[in-house]
Amino acid sequence: MSELVPSPGAIEFRQAVFADLEALSTLLDDYRRFYGRESDAAAARAFLQDRFEHGQSIIFLAFDGATPVGFTQLYPSFSSVSLARVFILNDLFVASTHRRAGVGARLLDTAAEYARAMGAVRLSLNTDVQNTTAQALYEAKGWKRDQEYFAFHLAL
Repeated sequence: MSELVPSPGAIEFRQAVFADLEALSTLLDDYRRFYGRESDAAAARAFLQDRFEHGQSIIFLAFDGATPVGFTQLYPSFSSVSLARVFILNDLFVASTHRRAGVGARLLDTAAEYARAMGAVRLSLNTDVQNTTAQALYEAKGWKRDQEYFAFHLAL
């Protein structure tokens, strides 16, 4: 017997507030484990608390009833070339129990609606080259793979 996954219409999507810190911390810890990191719920909580206290990110949550089942986190930035606001969609995570039910797509839509309302000209994201499931979702939602720029990083 297969487990019944709720429709995305049954899921509530809203911007996170400080009172959501515990729910978010659990999701962030799960997200980090998905990417091969050791569980560290206290560090996840402290990281998110800093983002809230300094107004450094915008987070949207998905709830199935009272259970948090996904989140996306945006970091504000700017484009000097465009002379405009942009957002970096840094994190997108859906609990394994709610994947392939439209939750990730709705979180992407929610982030895009917010960015448009804030006058942003672009949302940008990076994803693991092996995460083809996420890549397929992004492309299905109209995201385009960058063919013009390479990403470089300097480990500090």
